[in-house]
Amino acid sequence: MPAHAVFHTAPRCVEIRELTTPRPAAGELLVRTLCSGISGGTERLVYRGEVPAELALDDTIDALGGAFSYPFAYGYACVGKVAESGQTVFAFHPHQDVFAARADDLITLPPIDPAPATLFPLVETALQVTLDAGTGYRERVIVLGAGVLGLLTCLLLQRSGWRPLIAEPQAWRRDLASSLGGTAAAPEDLAEDKVPLVIDASGNPDAPAMALNMLAHEGTLLIASWFGTKPVMLPLGGAFHRRRLIIRSTQVSTVPARLSGTWTRARRRQETIELLAELPLAQLCTHVFAFSRAAEAFRAVDAGTPGLMHAVLDYDRSAAGDV
Repeated sequence: MPAHAVFHTAPRCVEIRELTTPRPAAGELLVRTLCSGISGGTERLVYRGEVPAELALDDTIDALGGAFSYPFAYGYACVGKVAESGQTVFAFHPHQDVFAARADDLITLPPIDPAPATLFPLVETALQVTLDAGTGYRERVIVLGAGVLGLLTCLLLQRSGWRPLIAEPQAWRRDLASSLGGTAAAPEDLAEDKVPLVIDASGNPDAPAMALNMLAHEGTLLIASWFGTKPVMLPLGGAFHRRRLIIRSTQVSTVPARLSGTWTRARRRQETIELLAELPLAQLCTHVFAFSRAAEAFRAVDAGTPGLMHAVLDYDRSAAGDV
């Protein structure tokens, strides 16, 4: 049978296209997708067309060759079963119902609900952000944004000894953060705070400028947000220089050199697998759509539908005729 995948065809336009039947080559396995997750950060930018067309989809993922020029398939959070063995696996692969992948590119998962498991990339990213934050026993850190990445980062920072405080403008997200054991406040209520570290996970291009005002002398702004083509204005005048502030990026594609003595991508992914069972991921999977309703799912993510944290495409629902 042919495969089917979600393609971006223009800004805010996606459609499901039929592909030729995947035929695994030597060293590859056939995977039938159960669920795939839509990133509320990167994939929303991609859906809106706010990514440079000449930019490579992802040089570190074999399934994401080419660039952001239409039409293209994108996505990186598939959970499925290997056709030959029935083993549940995670794959960094676009939204597609059946595909072939190299065996060593598949991540074997323990028995787990496939919908929360689509959060694997965000858990791994939150872990890398926490590693980049460094040690901070009982130190206060402000996390900008109570999206999935911000909440997961907050939970992992708590584990490593920090005292995180989430700055989030939407009341319902602050309530969710509190229900998960975090502490959240409106950004304006933290305007006078001075902390050694602020982590921006908001995706808001105005947030970094606000963050600089929250930093103590020689404090660090760690930017996890990816802004795509949106410009970011930073006040780098006297206060920035005189307080010796630091601006640094954090990103999951690589392990930074300063951590390479103790951390590898393999270790980080193994830690992520263990975290899947420990973190309250099911509470973050708020919206599930049949794969056939992918366009509706992307519209909901784009609109910032109240209550939507993480949207999941369910391929079993589509197979059962749920449209």
